[in-house]
Amino acid sequence: MSSLNTLRETRAARIAEMRGLTNAAQAANRDMDEGERNRFDTLETEVRSLSNRISDAERLAEFERFEAQGEPVGGAEMRRELRSYSFAKAVAESMAGRLTGLEAECHAELSRGREARGVMIPAEVLFEARALTTTAPVGVPGGNLVGTDLAPITDRRRPGLKIEAMGATVLRGLTGNLDLPRLAQSGSAHWIAEHTTSTRSDAGFSKTSMGPKTVAAEYEISRRMLLQSQAALEPLLRADLAFLLSQRMDAAAIMGGGANEPVGILSSDDVVQLANAALSSDLTSDLISALELDDVTGTTAFLTNPRVMNAARKLKDTDAHIYTQAELFHNQRVEATNQVPFTTAAVADPATAAKYPLIYGEWASLYLGYWSGIDILVNPYHSDVASRGGALLHAFLDCDVVVRHPEGFAWAEID
Repeated sequence: MSSLNTLRETRAARIAEMRGLTNAAQAANRDMDEGERNRFDTLETEVRSLSNRISDAERLAEFERFEAQGEPVGGAEMRRELRSYSFAKAVAESMAGRLTGLEAECHAELSRGREARGVMIPAEVLFEARALTTTAPVGVPGGNLVGTDLAPITDRRRPGLKIEAMGATVLRGLTGNLDLPRLAQSGSAHWIAEHTTSTRSDAGFSKTSMGPKTVAAEYEISRRMLLQSQAALEPLLRADLAFLLSQRMDAAAIMGGGANEPVGILSSDDVVQLANAALSSDLTSDLISALELDDVTGTTAFLTNPRVMNAARKLKDTDAHIYTQAELFHNQRVEATNQVPFTTAAVADPATAAKYPLIYGEWASLYLGYWSGIDILVNPYHSDVASRGGALLHAFLDCDVVVRHPEGFAWAEID
């Protein structure tokens, strides 16, 4: 870069000298003499040469910048390569003790600088959205997946995963612990009289820390299932394992706080909880106002349990007219999922009498962090499967969830 700057400065100096020769001749109301003309032509040749050298240096600097940056995580080229990644092939070759092809390359890259007990699977492989129409429930016996004319496998009913779709900030490929500093308190400005001292004030800073926490899942796979049902095993491993890990991550983001879990929105002491109240437009307005009073801007939305939405659809005014969702939630986006748990359990029947929260937030204030990829360990030696020729499949994901800006959320329990 210093060489490029030197070339630019030299060219600017030559152009300035050419301008000086021209101005001198114009000031004397004459043409340039022979010496000035020769010098002007020499300078012109030098400027053209310098321009070519600068152009070459700029292109080289651009190439070096791209080389230093590398491909962004989740880039198009990487996504194209991962489309040919086979989860089932990686598991089968891991049992044989030798990985080949793309699966071996990904394992080597993800294992660099860390201990890998099994085969490392890129997180994008599990969490990518493939055009799959069937997956296999884990409870179905392996023999049901083997056949010459196998009908489409219907998935089980699953709760919706909402956190990333709501706009949470996702950080992938983290290494080591991560601190997220922020300006918590600004100084102050004052009007002062002439020739008087200003009033000193200090800014306040705080930080939120993220560190890897591990969520795990385990499958038992029979020998015949590994041998005969590759076509059905691939979507099962992708879709079901991805869902199990994502489901736990999603639930922790909403109400984590148990043993070894991240602290979620509902468990954070710094997130504002309004007084319990019946569902109404006044309550939703109070939740919106709680964020507005803290100067929160950005994309906001409500998140709750389907039971709260059931109550919302039944609300009527004094003339027995049903409130529209736009009226009740003041034109804000509303999502519902069974991932939102009850916050007060019922004594007799939690399904009908429990109390559920209504969360309003600026969801980019919630941070999801992922460390490396999915660590897959295939264990054919466990006593539960060794005598039957099967294998235990263990999946580990290192991740964390933090509420970086607690003022970006508010919630209330619905009576």
